Amino acid sequence: GRIIQAIKRVGTRNPVFMLDEIDKIGMDWRGDPSSALLEVLDPQQNYAFRDHYLDVDFDLSDVIFITTANTLDTIPPPLRDRMEIIGLEGYTEHEKLHIARGYLIPRQRRVNGLRKDEIEFTEEAIRTIIRDYTREAGVRNLEREIGSVCRKVAVKIAAGEVERMAITPELVREFLGKPKYFFDAALRTEKPGVATGLAWTPVGGDVLFVEATKMKGKGNLIITGQLGDVMEESVRIAFSWVQSNAEALGIDPEVFESHNFHIHVPAGAIPKDGPSAGVTMVTALVSLLTDRPVRADVGMTGEVTLRGQVLPIGGVKQKILAAHRAGLKSVILPQRNEADLDELPEDIRQELRFALVEDIEQVLRVALRPAGGDEDKAAEAGKVVEGPMASEPSLN
Repeated sequence: GRIIQAIKRVGTRNPVFMLDEIDKIGMDWRGDPSSALLEVLDPQQNYAFRDHYLDVDFDLSDVIFITTANTLDTIPPPLRDRMEIIGLEGYTEHEKLHIARGYLIPRQRRVNGLRKDEIEFTEEAIRTIIRDYTREAGVRNLEREIGSVCRKVAVKIAAGEVERMAITPELVREFLGKPKYFFDAALRTEKPGVATGLAWTPVGGDVLFVEATKMKGKGNLIITGQLGDVMEESVRIAFSWVQSNAEALGIDPEVFESHNFHIHVPAGAIPKDGPSAGVTMVTALVSLLTDRPVRADVGMTGEVTLRGQVLPIGGVKQKILAAHRAGLKSVILPQRNEADLDELPEDIRQELRFALVEDIEQVLRVALRPAGGDEDKAAEAGKVVEGPMASEPSLN
């Protein structure tokens, strides 16, 4: 009866209805809300919606329903089929900085009884909070951390310890403790067998690492990291491609008979799935078997086939923003995702270099350090975009 009650309250037959976080609905002993929403959201049925509490029919065809969700995965498919999906991308670091300055900091000052002249956040302090203490598409946790800083400043002022404070990165760490998030690609990829991939999550893009190692055995493949079925298949495809192209890659084929291989994606407590880490897995394996480390400033994403083709993937904008946030300088993307670069802010495009590739050989030429460690001798790879389109296909 809530829908009819709300329509009665607003006094019109064609209101705009907001159903917040529809991905959180679930069935319990009181019933299944998703079943009721099927009739409400279906334009073929809602002109004769029957309210079972009031026992009357009501025409909902003039009502505009807007629902929100953090992820589509938990929305029942029949319900999702009746919706038009509009994706809203997360904020960039630059946008979060302006939101914090214009809205979050003034609101937290007011909530915590501070005057404007009593607390001031430097730009670097805000960036430190964004990078080291939050990892989200929105700004909810950013506001929470800013509020925590404001409360501690308010206590110091109330205790007479200070009259005003300018918040610097050092004070942020003093008030909020050790960073919650950090990036160590240079340390992780300094040894062969580790590659840096890019992933999409419901809270935005993220960086993930793929680790490969080998030990004496009988050619078995071990996969760990709480991977889903699709991602496990990507591992097997990557392994099969490397094994079938061993001689061309300068790898002794006998190694696949005399050793076991272990592929691991860290953060084992977090479930992972999807095909877009295929190129990262191939790169990690080839890095291990050729003893060539992966470049520390390169991130990559793309699905790989058994024939070595690199297929397009989704979530490109968020993945690239994650690469930029993590300090990467170059990103390897499938050629067919070139159009997705138009969605990026211009400042991000100018600061990153993009290698657009069609096959895995191009990925390896860009991602792996040259034999002998000479960083100035990178082989040519696929088309490279560096701000404006560059004609020379080289990442150096």
